[in-house]
Amino acid sequence: MNATAAPAPTAGLSMVVTECDHDAFVQEEDVARAAGAAFRVEQAHDRAALERACADADGILVQYATIDGALMDALPRLRVVGRYGVGVDSVDVQAATERGIAVCNVPDYGTEAVSDHAIGMALAVVRGIPLLDRGVRAGRVDLPKVRPLHQIAGRTFGVVGLGRIGRATARKAAGLGYDVVGYDVLATPGADYRGVRAVGLEELCATADVVSVHVPLHDGTRGLIGPDQLALMRPTTVVVNTARGGVLDTEALVAALDRGAIGGAAIDTHDVEPLPTDHPLTRFDNVVLTPHLAWYTEESYRELKRRTAQNVVDVLAGRPPREVVNPEAWGRGRTAHLATQPIGA
Repeated sequence: MNATAAPAPTAGLSMVVTECDHDAFVQEEDVARAAGAAFRVEQAHDRAALERACADADGILVQYATIDGALMDALPRLRVVGRYGVGVDSVDVQAATERGIAVCNVPDYGTEAVSDHAIGMALAVVRGIPLLDRGVRAGRVDLPKVRPLHQIAGRTFGVVGLGRIGRATARKAAGLGYDVVGYDVLATPGADYRGVRAVGLEELCATADVVSVHVPLHDGTRGLIGPDQLALMRPTTVVVNTARGGVLDTEALVAALDRGAIGGAAIDTHDVEPLPTDHPLTRFDNVVLTPHLAWYTEESYRELKRRTAQNVVDVLAGRPPREVVNPEAWGRGRTAHLATQPIGA
């Protein structure tokens, strides 16, 4: 006689997706079903609705919602927050740690996609492609409007932040023929850091023809590229931001563009999203704007969804997740009875 199969370790537990604009949730549901967990999508768009939607959630998967200590207290079953993406600035990680709630992200799912996008946006501005395209459509040749144009050879590409995405962007920029330099808070200027020649932030801003930003948003990086840094740049410098909107001081950027202090900008992430149609950045012909979609490819989209769900399932099953931003929360508070292995085991 066959032995009775042991119940799935997450049987009876509930996973809820909320405030997420994805068009389908097949990957997440498959991961949850394989683990025996209940799964549903609840698109709550205000705080009260969010509390009601997630009242029975043991794990939540979230894209936009702010998850703070007060919400955690209103959700007494909550043990894990799975954030779709790299940044966790919408989650109060300290509050989660104090309650023994694991916070997980997927820091490397979009490395190739975001670095591709950063390079593409940089080249679009450097070569004046959007303005030239509009001219052709209107029957014009707009060369005077995009001059001066320069070849890549002999130009400098500066990468701010040499994590996974920054290094991938540096590698691709070098492959195009740029001389690449990088700034990172952990790097010693003058040394080779992760394959990139490190310089100080001021030197990078003063010498790079392209300044591409790739740092997470936190108190130490908010406004990292602000009035002082923009003032160091030359009238031909192009600023690219595919990181977080708050890392680049938008008001200072608009002022620099207004006075012709920099050559242009390419911005994928914004202080306010979606970007209002009357935002000052939309006035400039030398600015390329995309709607926070640098992360997207078909491959990265599927990987993001599957791994976000898998992180949540792993925590609920008592297994260390592949990615957790607060490992000190593991095995205490709300995850104390779930944790069968320490993080790093």
